Amino acid sequence: MRAPHRGDEGSAVAEFAAVAGLLSLLFVAVVQLAVVQHVRATAADCAGEGARFGALRGHSPADGARRTRELLAASLSPAYARDVTAGVVRVGAQPVVEVQVAAPLPVLGLLGPGRGLTVRGHALQEGS
Repeated sequence: MRAPHRGDEGSAVAEFAAVAGLLSLLFVAVVQLAVVQHVRATAADCAGEGARFGALRGHSPADGARRTRELLAASLSPAYARDVTAGVVRVGAQPVVEVQVAAPLPVLGLLGPGRGLTVRGHALQEGS
């Protein structure tokens, strides 16, 4: 009878540690990508809603920017509501309210460099 070979002893633990570390890193990267997509979609939705509000008869683009700031602060964080601008642009012959949001790009959780993400919302101005 041959003696068992002892050269592999303990290698399963080392392999598990290496694979678990890589899988954890991959999982964190996927979650962070989902956070970035969520922030972008939420900011775009807030900009669109602000543009629609500012385009209503009796409202101004400044009202739309204010509404966008309120929505961003409630949805994400007040840090995302710092740089919101609104104005009227022409698309063909039609006046369109445009709300632009320049927000931080979330790199680590919701933290990241400012103005890394820019989204716009548009709405046809009523009464035109």
